[in-house]
Amino acid sequence: MNPLVSVVIPCRNEEKTISLVLDALRQQTFPSEAMEVVIADGLSTDGTRKAIHAFSEKHPQLTVRLVDNPQRVIPTGLNVAIKAAKGDLIVRMDAHSIPNADYVERCVNALNEGKAENVGGIWKISPRNDSWQARSIAAAAANPFAVGDAHYRFTDIAGYVDTVPYGSYKRELFDRIGFFDEKLLANEDYELNARILQDGGRIWLDPKIQCTYFARPTFGALAKQYWGYGYWKAQMLKRHPGTLRWRQALPPLFVIGLLALILIGFFWRPGWVVLAIVFALYLLVQLIAAIRISLKDNQLMLSIGIVVTTLIMHLSWGSAFIVGLFSQPDRK
Repeated sequence: MNPLVSVVIPCRNEEKTISLVLDALRQQTFPSEAMEVVIADGLSTDGTRKAIHAFSEKHPQLTVRLVDNPQRVIPTGLNVAIKAAKGDLIVRMDAHSIPNADYVERCVNALNEGKAENVGGIWKISPRNDSWQARSIAAAAANPFAVGDAHYRFTDIAGYVDTVPYGSYKRELFDRIGFFDEKLLANEDYELNARILQDGGRIWLDPKIQCTYFARPTFGALAKQYWGYGYWKAQMLKRHPGTLRWRQALPPLFVIGLLALILIGFFWRPGWVVLAIVFALYLLVQLIAAIRISLKDNQLMLSIGIVVTTLIMHLSWGSAFIVGLFSQPDRK
C-alpha cells in the first residue's frame, strides 16, 4: 500500500494559478486516493477560495482541504497546513508552480528509498506573461551568472545539496527538529534545511523531479522580491552563520565595492575611473552570458533584459542583505 501523502500549499490571492496547481496534482501518477491537498489560505480577498471550492466539487476524487492562515505569511501557512495534514509524508508545493505529472511519485520513491530527509527537484522557470520584461526575468533566473551555484535552477545532475525548492519530508521530521521558523518572511525553507543538516540529515536533489515556476512579471516586482530575499537571508544567517555560501556573499560585496568606489571618487578622482572600469567589466561579463542564453532561444533582444534583470537581482539582494545585517525585523 502507498503511504498517505499530504501536499501542503500556502497561498494568498492566487486566483489565477491555484486551479492550475490543483489540476496538475489531480493528474499525478501517484494515486489520488493516497493523496490529500491541504491549502493554508491567508484570508484571500480575490476569488481564490471560490476557485478551490469549484475544483473540489468538480473533482471529488482528489481530497482538498482548506484551512485558514490568519497571519497571512508563508511560514505560518506551511506550519498550519502541516499540522492539519493527515499524511505520513509531506510534499510542499507553491500556489504559482506547476508540478510535473510524476512529481509526487518521484518524491515518495526517493523518501521511501532513504535517499535523504528532504527530497526535491528543479525549477523550470517560466515567464508570467509574454512581455519582454517577463521573458527576460525568466531567462535570467536560470543563468548561473545571475543566481550563482543554486543548482536547482539549472543542473541536470542528481546529488546532495544544501537546499532544494519546496521539498518533501517524512512527517516525523518536524516532530524532531521543529517546524518552519515563523519569524522569517522568506528563506524559511533554507533555514529548515540548515537544521536538517545540523541534525545529521541530508538533502537530495533529483533533476527528474521537476515543476514549472512562474517568475515575477516586471522589474519592479522582481526588485521587491529580491529585496525580501536578501533581507531575510541576513536574518536567517544570524541564526546559522555557518551556512553562508559564496554565491550569497558576492552581491553584498559587489554593492559595498560600488559604494566604496563612489565615496573614494569624491576625494580621489581616479576612483571614478576605477568605478567605471569595474562596472563596465561587470556589464560586459553579464552581457556575454546573456547573449549566449538569448541565442539558445533565438531571442537576441532578450540579452539586454537579462543584463538588467541580473543587475536588479544583485543590487536588490545585496543592498537588502547589508540592511538586514544591521537591523532587526519588526516581528515578534
